[in-house]
Amino acid sequence: MSKLTREQKIEIYKRRKQGENLKSLSKEYSVLKGNIYYMIKLIDEHGEDILRKDKNRHYSPLLKEEIINKVLHQHHTIMSTAIEYGLSSDGILFNWIKSYKENGYVIVERKKGRPPTMPKKNIVNKDYKDMTPEEKIKYLEDKNLYLEAENEYLKKLRAVIQARKNQQSKKK
Repeated sequence: MSKLTREQKIEIYKRRKQGENLKSLSKEYSVLKGNIYYMIKLIDEHGEDILRKDKNRHYSPLLKEEIINKVLHQHHTIMSTAIEYGLSSDGILFNWIKSYKENGYVIVERKKGRPPTMPKKNIVNKDYKDMTPEEKIKYLEDKNLYLEAENEYLKKLRAVIQARKNQQSKKK
């Protein structure tokens, strides 16, 4: 249903309430009958304000677990539970339950965005005096490596600046 605008969804809802059948609406808007049926039930339960106006909604792990338990333990249907909680589709709840079962009945939160390309180092903020001899050696080696890299960078930067100055003086 994401390809329909909010206005189209409201129009479908009104036309269905006027007596138009699901099959004709499904063909006209190229949407599955089940999705239209779900949307009609959702709007009946929560009103037109439930239709998405904003970005994706975030559901906390506690809420997800509550919703999943309602289906698995209290034996409510997926569709009725999804409508009750105002989920944008019942497929979301189906996927949550599937993931919940696959992960050993634990809610797993996926991290959003692109994973970092550089690994994070564990930075220990100890005073140099409090370090063991091995930690001091490791600390000094890391610091030496950092300073060498910084030195190489500055040399290259100086060379680039010098090359630009030479090029500008040739142009004049």
